[in-house]
Amino acid sequence: MISPRLLAAALALGLAPLAVVHPVRISGRSMEPALRDGQVRVALRAWCAGRPAVGEVWLARGPSGTVVKRLVAGPGMRVELRDGELWVDGQYVPEPYVAVTERASGGPWETGPGWFLLGDNRQESQDSRAWGVLPPGSLEARLVR
Repeated sequence: MISPRLLAAALALGLAPLAVVHPVRISGRSMEPALRDGQVRVALRAWCAGRPAVGEVWLARGPSGTVVKRLVAGPGMRVELRDGELWVDGQYVPEPYVAVTERASGGPWETGPGWFLLGDNRQESQDSRAWGVLPPGSLEARLVR
């Protein structure tokens, strides 16, 4: 018979990797072409993923649930969309991952202490343009390439 302590230790050891990595199933078309509906990717939990950087793809808590979006601006930044082009702090940001550029304009948005996230497929994405800046602590995991 296996002791309860040994069983608990084996279970903890078996589940330990899930404390660091998190499998993510992509749902929807908001991140195409980089990420496709139904794909499974691995994400590093925020506590071990390092400091968030602009351009990374993150799993975040949005107003209507968990989302996968690209981080385009962090704390203290100003974001604008001018004829479909992304401008952060007055500087144009090239976005080679965006396949179809929307000719829309929006903003400016001030991030304050939070995060501004956008989907790569802007025509199919509900993101910070609709729900605004996400608060600190809303980033849950960074997707690994």
